[in-house]
Amino acid sequence: MPHAKISTINRIRARRMRKVLTDAELALWNELRAHRLMGLGFRRQMPIAGYIVDFACPVYRLIVELDGSQHAGDGSLRYDAVRTARLEADGWTVLRFWNDEVAADVDGVCRHILATIEEIRS
Repeated sequence: MPHAKISTINRIRARRMRKVLTDAELALWNELRAHRLMGLGFRRQMPIAGYIVDFACPVYRLIVELDGSQHAGDGSLRYDAVRTARLEADGWTVLRFWNDEVAADVDGVCRHILATIEEIRS
């Protein structure tokens, strides 16, 4: 599949975001990076469809988003729904987890990611 054009501004923003991870992003990235999760390749802060997603597994077209409390407001919920619909329209599966979920049970989050990839495979 050909790569989509990425705007210069999104490329710069993604690079910046890779340098400043939240505690939850860092905890999950430590589980995902370097093919640590069952040999799956993930990228962090990856530009897709005009957005910058937290983590993406391009081979299985899976996106993992981590949300903090700022995502709980009505405006953010609507924005996230539009964003998810756009990404899913492009063939991506989007998983969303709260930062607290990662902090409390990163292994459970990883199990959920693996279960979703199994569903995608079949």
